[in-house]
Amino acid sequence: MITEIAPAPERVADEPVRPGGRRRAWDEVPRWQIYVPLTGYLVFTLVPFYWILLFALRPAGSTSLVPWPMTSEHFEKVWTERSFGTYFANSVYVGLATLVLTTVVALAGGYALARFDFRLKRGFLLALLCSQFVPGALLLVPLFQIFARLSMINSLGSVVIAETVFQLPLSMILISGFIRNVPYSLEEAAWVDGCNRFTAFRIVVLPLLRPGLIAVGSFAFVHAWNHFLFALMFLSDPGKQTIPVGLNTLMSADSVDLGALAAGGIVAAVPVVIVFAFIQKWLITGFSAGAVKG
Repeated sequence: MITEIAPAPERVADEPVRPGGRRRAWDEVPRWQIYVPLTGYLVFTLVPFYWILLFALRPAGSTSLVPWPMTSEHFEKVWTERSFGTYFANSVYVGLATLVLTTVVALAGGYALARFDFRLKRGFLLALLCSQFVPGALLLVPLFQIFARLSMINSLGSVVIAETVFQLPLSMILISGFIRNVPYSLEEAAWVDGCNRFTAFRIVVLPLLRPGLIAVGSFAFVHAWNHFLFALMFLSDPGKQTIPVGLNTLMSADSVDLGALAAGGIVAAVPVVIVFAFIQKWLITGFSAGAVKG
């Protein structure tokens, strides 16, 4: 007996095709209910940036809502008269030194936490987590006394060490998580091939940690670049101050030079924006670093 198969019902042309023939709940939501909140959020986010550009690019005393004619007088003022060139160089040194020192120390500590068992390991991890609840202001007095005894007050090295100490707990926890995602069998295979532990780590594990190291290093750099408190307390020489402290000098009790302050803010923000633009793909994949299939 031959049974005729009924033809499948035709799909509506504008009906979206979904796996299994199901329609998801948000397919019924009108597009304007999605785009209107997103547009409002975008405007709320971009208006402050436009306002900073407006004050930085329009002439002093102008009230125009369009930065035309444009001027660079505010940038020239902060870079030359306000010594922002020196502040910029000091911030670059502090940021890069903190990045390197934090990454190296956190890599060694994270490997120990991920690969070795020792007494009070859980207590040590708990202490690292609890240290994240301690504000940086509480570290000022003990760090200042230590640096004073070591004759490191008014030295960029004191700021680098303070920033590294502040960043290490979270960096060690993150890197230990990245290393745990690397199969231990890869290191064992390298040992069988004649490598010692350090060589196996350098050849096998370290390349797989590159996204995670970039993520941790970028966070350390940005925090050191933007941090105000340590540089303010440990540096008294104007020639050794960083950009956040330099921005503070543009404000006084009597007046605020809005044009110079906006230009200084752009000078401080542009390097961070450029760094994140180049490392974006590594930063997104950083929290899955070391994941291996097979």
